[in-house]
Amino acid sequence: MLRIGQDLLDAVVAHARADHPDEACGVIAGAEGSDEPSRFVPMINAARSPTFYEFDSRDLLALYRDMDARGEEPIVIYHSHTATQAYPSRTDVAYASEPQAHYLLVSTRESGREPGPAEIRSYRIVEGAVVEEEVQIVASPGR
Repeated sequence: MLRIGQDLLDAVVAHARADHPDEACGVIAGAEGSDEPSRFVPMINAARSPTFYEFDSRDLLALYRDMDARGEEPIVIYHSHTATQAYPSRTDVAYASEPQAHYLLVSTRESGREPGPAEIRSYRIVEGAVVEEEVQIVASPGR
């Protein structure tokens, strides 16, 4: 199960809407071994595509160095789908390389950049096997 703060989920959805019609992508880091997402890190989709996302290799290297220095790891790896449901594509599954991470998908197909419904689902992807998991939204700190 993915337990995530409302503020972090709101930030992911806002990023997905802002980048629509291209896919948005990013990471939510957290303390190593905690399984608690805490630091929202939006990334640029280097592919600049409505059907594919790709982290810029230099940005990704910088992020991993920063997480290492902070004692963090990627708890959530997120991206959006702009015209399809929030389910990992074959390409998404092939590129899933963090077996401990939650893969959060947001579909903006119904509302695009506008307020409205956004489908939000989370998965574990390990060695090509996709397993959907429950998303539990928890109160954000300070609210």
